[in-house]
Amino acid sequence: MSDFYLRYEFWFAATQLALAMLGMGATLRIRDFVAVFRQPKALAYGLGIQALLVPLFAWAIISLASPAAGVAVGLALIAAIPGGTMSNVFTFLARGHVALSIAMTAVTSFLCLVTTPIVLGLLISDLVPADFDMPAGKIALEITLILMLPLILGMIVLEVFPAIAARFSKYCIRASIFVIVLIVIGAASAGRIDFSGFAQRDLVILLAFVIGVAIVSWLAPRMLGLTTPESTAINIEVTVRNTNLGLLIKASLFPATVGVLDPIGDMVLFTVLLYGALVLPIAAVQIYLHGLGNKAMAAAGKISGASEC
Repeated sequence: MSDFYLRYEFWFAATQLALAMLGMGATLRIRDFVAVFRQPKALAYGLGIQALLVPLFAWAIISLASPAAGVAVGLALIAAIPGGTMSNVFTFLARGHVALSIAMTAVTSFLCLVTTPIVLGLLISDLVPADFDMPAGKIALEITLILMLPLILGMIVLEVFPAIAARFSKYCIRASIFVIVLIVIGAASAGRIDFSGFAQRDLVILLAFVIGVAIVSWLAPRMLGLTTPESTAINIEVTVRNTNLGLLIKASLFPATVGVLDPIGDMVLFTVLLYGALVLPIAAVQIYLHGLGNKAMAAAGKISGASEC
């Protein structure tokens, strides 16, 4: 299994991401975005927080804490990727602005064609081998073919075959989760996931980054005067990032080779996977807290409406 995984690591990541995007696309229609784009303030603020504040925070963490090179590259990679598909589900559970969450996922996925190579180039240029060349064109092509094309195909499925779209989406998402399990098993069996190589200090740095992103994305929308449901969507969207895409880009930047040690690449892989694991309990807290706040706001609105009558 380990040799097979190492030989096809890129295709494991590509398949997983394509399945996830197919599943999400089968839940989206063009009209879902119309209302958001008619009043784009929340979307613009959310994109600014996603594309500017998070990379800036990652730069601060990398500069001040000086983590191991692989961890630093992993943090830069996490900061460079857009929000993940699960953020839409979490936003729904937290009673947030679901259409805004979906719009942010879609727009940042398109924008990452440009922003991901730029952010990676700015944040990790001094932390990779001297002969490393950032394959910006290759990354952009892969994002187009493996991220955006499946998303569009999924939307076509919903438009042409609405009766089966829900089941199609469910099976695609389940299949993508299954491939994630295979990635974890393959990486572990090949020795790519090694807790002993991850220093306690680096674990603290990564945890601080996760918590910091959650706090920054919680404070910023409220300081900008957005509504509670809008703030909920942005908070979760920014925190729950597309680690699937991170795995794909990692496989492109640091391809696995049978019999060849790659300490930086292995640490990048572990950092991205560990971020995905750490963000889940934080997302659960976000769902609980935001759910209470949005439920209270909705109840207050009903009371206010009744009193006006």
